[in-house]
Amino acid sequence: MRIAIAGGTGVVGRHVVWTVRGRGHDAVVMARSTGTDLYAGVGIDERLTGVEAIIDATSVQAVSARASVDFFRTVTQHLVTAGRRCGIRHHVAVSIIGAREAPFGYYAGKQAQEDLVLAQPNGTVVRAAQFHDFAHQVMARTRIGPVFAIPVMRSQPVATAEVAGLLVDVAEQAPQGDGPEIAGPQELRVADMARQVLQHEGSRGRVIEVPFPGRFGRAMRDGTLVARAGTRLGRQTFDEWLGQQGR
Repeated sequence: MRIAIAGGTGVVGRHVVWTVRGRGHDAVVMARSTGTDLYAGVGIDERLTGVEAIIDATSVQAVSARASVDFFRTVTQHLVTAGRRCGIRHHVAVSIIGAREAPFGYYAGKQAQEDLVLAQPNGTVVRAAQFHDFAHQVMARTRIGPVFAIPVMRSQPVATAEVAGLLVDVAEQAPQGDGPEIAGPQELRVADMARQVLQHEGSRGRVIEVPFPGRFGRAMRDGTLVARAGTRLGRQTFDEWLGQQGR
């Protein structure tokens, strides 16, 4: 089976490529490094020649809703349109658990992506919880000197390799529309994850929890972004993942 991976050099995309090849499929990486600009719509048709399924693992470094929506809507529309021209059988996109219930900031873009994919007869959306490196990402954005102002937030971090495995499982099947969801085996507070990161790195930094305002802040706290009934649970814990990281 020939599978195209949009964003195949990214955090999740790399694992998808490895998984696709490990199962004996032909992986077609769609990224700027392979001559494909998904946002500009350049080089897409050429990469989709003979492809049966697309797995969209693209991402963008954006926290504003406007930038996120612009990116995901543009990229997804380019993939959908090209996929229709090239006869793609299955279009799989990875989104985030709770994106539809809390479409704010970055999540607004994921909702826009979901809307476009779910409108296609060949579309499937797979939703995942935050990845294990989520705490690092939040810490990078909230550092003030030695202090990290972490939002009060519940999370259920999952291994990117396990998300990749599920995406390939789904791509090998018929389109499902709303597909399966996956989260990690344990629920944690993001502030506690950040404290574990600092301890692992031998840092003397200090973590304080700050309630995020508005409806998105409420969604962070009320469980909207963690596993619900029927969610598949991964195996690798945050502790196990952190123990594999260098100092």
